[in-house]
Amino acid sequence: MTRRGWGLAAIAALVIGGDMAQALSPDTSPRPQMRPQTRTVATAQVTRAGFVATAPRMRPVARPASEQAMLATARILDDITPGPALSLRPAERPKGLEQKVFFKKRKLRKTSVCGDIDIQGEKVGKIPAKTRGCGAKNAVRVNSVGGVKLSRPSVMTCETAEALNKWVQRGVKPAFKPMGRVAELQVAAHYACRTRNNKRGAKISEHGKGKAIDISGFTLDTGRTITVAGGWRTGQSRKALLRAWRAACGPFGTVLGPNADRYHQDHFHMDTARHRGGNYCR
Repeated sequence: MTRRGWGLAAIAALVIGGDMAQALSPDTSPRPQMRPQTRTVATAQVTRAGFVATAPRMRPVARPASEQAMLATARILDDITPGPALSLRPAERPKGLEQKVFFKKRKLRKTSVCGDIDIQGEKVGKIPAKTRGCGAKNAVRVNSVGGVKLSRPSVMTCETAEALNKWVQRGVKPAFKPMGRVAELQVAAHYACRTRNNKRGAKISEHGKGKAIDISGFTLDTGRTITVAGGWRTGQSRKALLRAWRAACGPFGTVLGPNADRYHQDHFHMDTARHRGGNYCR
């Protein structure tokens, strides 16, 4: 071969070697590549020029056993309770109901006395004394206490109204609960400028100071009226009346009933007078 022929052969060998080196470079080598730590696998595409790597494709990773169990439980729950997820938040009240309750409370506040929404009535103010020892300051006329109506508006001091409300809430309602809800108190007497038991020459009664009230019966929401005179010594009525009488001893300083004397056979007398030896209850 001539010198010129050897030169052309060398050039051809260099060109061919360069193409093979490029084809067998690490980027395009047909040998399997190490999987990266991100757990992706590169897909390869065969072309005329050789193997060309394409964009990496995410390889699915096996989930931990605990996570698989959670997913399985979620699927079961979805099958059992289809529909929207249950919320722990309390259901919102209708706006109309909220407004109704709001206006009712506002009305009750306007008609309440003694700074207590449970005591409904009107202010009377000072009651002048027609007889020495009678009269009252800052008196009120009470229509209901604790949601229980009085058979007639009754005049008394706020101290007496508060004691009456406490007695109704803590004593009267629980006492008659087995029989029904108490709707009304039968008032036998409230403010009256007179002596004790209407005796001539006796001391002024606590009624004459606005500190007393007499209750002769209790009307239930069923329409039934249980009177002190008719129920004090008979069956279930007696038990309820006895519990109510006992409960009055505490809110009131003096409580008298049918066992006290002949003047109280048909009603409970209750007043806020205090005694040195404590409450007087008979």
